[in-house]
Amino acid sequence: MASSTSSVITLHINGEKHTLSVDHRTTLLDALRERLDLTGSKKGCDQGQCGACTVLLDGRRSVACLQLAVAAEGREITTIEGVADGEQLHPVQQAFLDLDGFQCGYCTPGQICSAIGMLQEHAAGWPSAATEDVRPEAGPPPLTPEEIRERMSGNLCRCAAYVSIVDAVARAAQAPPDEGRVQPVTGAEEAVA
Repeated sequence: MASSTSSVITLHINGEKHTLSVDHRTTLLDALRERLDLTGSKKGCDQGQCGACTVLLDGRRSVACLQLAVAAEGREITTIEGVADGEQLHPVQQAFLDLDGFQCGYCTPGQICSAIGMLQEHAAGWPSAATEDVRPEAGPPPLTPEEIRERMSGNLCRCAAYVSIVDAVARAAQAPPDEGRVQPVTGAEEAVA
């Protein structure tokens, strides 16, 4: 007897449940865009290299083009459509607007989702390749432009708005932690798990 190549799954997206039948090979990006009409996440390279499709899975950054939809079942998915609190923009969104952290806007949803996840990782004490002192007792490193660039390096901007993106992320980092809706990731000890 042949096994089925599709499943009925329930995805928790932006605080709402969505039940749909998907082929097991369907990526989360295709499920979001083609099946649920959540088109904020963009299909750029479709190889996990550009970051245009970045979403948050349980508060952590994930490129949706490499994530299978069936593997996202039971996880909390936040797309760019779920970042704001009604009409109140997330501090990262507001900083991108205030400091022109975008040009054409194609990469902006992925940049914003990545920045939100990155700021949570930084606050939890996760080091980056640019972090000089990686000892846990050192705490989060200063969020310098070099640190921001390294942490955001998985997101490409073809228009080269990088200077404004770094400025926007730095400003958003100054916002009180309770202003964002996405829950923080857990401590640095889980970064290696």
